[in-house]
Amino acid sequence: MHQTSGRWKYGLVLSLITATFWGVLPIALKGILDTIDSYTITWYRFIVSFAFVGFVLFRRNRIPNFKWVTNRKKLPLFLFVIIGLSGNYILYLLGLDLITPSAAQIVIQLAPLLLLLGGLVVFKEKFTVCQWLGVFTFILGLGLFFNHRLDTLFDTGSSYNYGILLVVFAAITWAVYALAQKQLLLQYGSQQIMFVAYLAASLLFLPTASVFAVLELNPTQWFLLIFCCANTLIAYGCFAEALEHWQASRVSAVLAITPIITILSTYITNAIFPGYIEFEDLNLLSIVGACIIVAGSLLTALSKAKKE
Repeated sequence: MHQTSGRWKYGLVLSLITATFWGVLPIALKGILDTIDSYTITWYRFIVSFAFVGFVLFRRNRIPNFKWVTNRKKLPLFLFVIIGLSGNYILYLLGLDLITPSAAQIVIQLAPLLLLLGGLVVFKEKFTVCQWLGVFTFILGLGLFFNHRLDTLFDTGSSYNYGILLVVFAAITWAVYALAQKQLLLQYGSQQIMFVAYLAASLLFLPTASVFAVLELNPTQWFLLIFCCANTLIAYGCFAEALEHWQASRVSAVLAITPIITILSTYITNAIFPGYIEFEDLNLLSIVGACIIVAGSLLTALSKAKKE
């Protein structure tokens, strides 16, 4: 199994950068979704990331070979990384188009929790009572956050509920990607893994992308698209590197603050640009629920692992 470097301070800084960039990402994405579709945005994010990471690896003479294609052990892991990352990007964006950024970030918080639960199966980790308490606390927080929508929760015709479901699946695919990448770090560097994932995803989304749709963007939307592409490079690069230096549980704990960053960023953005983005209708119980979700994530991630 993969062993971390032990440089926890470096891992902490990388995790904080990841949380910050993921926190503001849905606000930027919302600003361009009305002009170009989710598949085109996703393709641009992947192709720019592939070009940049490829250039860096080429300069360092570290472009990975593709012998893994014929390796029965490595091929499934790379496929999980590619499908998981691609699924996460597009499902999250499709869901975000139907719900608010705050709601999307609260639901996507399932991803690090599922990563921890996946560790029970994949890495044979054991949960303590405190960690299970954290899981149930997280579920309670979800119920409180969406308390004002519970009456329509099972309305199958609701586009909002459909958006929530898409983000749930985005969280599942992200956890699959993260678990597979964690294991591949035994043989490959984080940038090499991302290079393969970006290349494959770029090819996968090319047939669905309207490449010239970006010509319809205004200067502000161009800035937002460039930011979203840079966000992909910085956030996922820092996340992948953080797993090299810190335990997955600790990284997940830091990522728990992401929805709080999104909620605060939404209020700040609307204070500067009134009406720019839709608010989630937060009442007192919703705010308490968001805090409980963060607390549940922290409790689950930071509780010491159970010894055999």
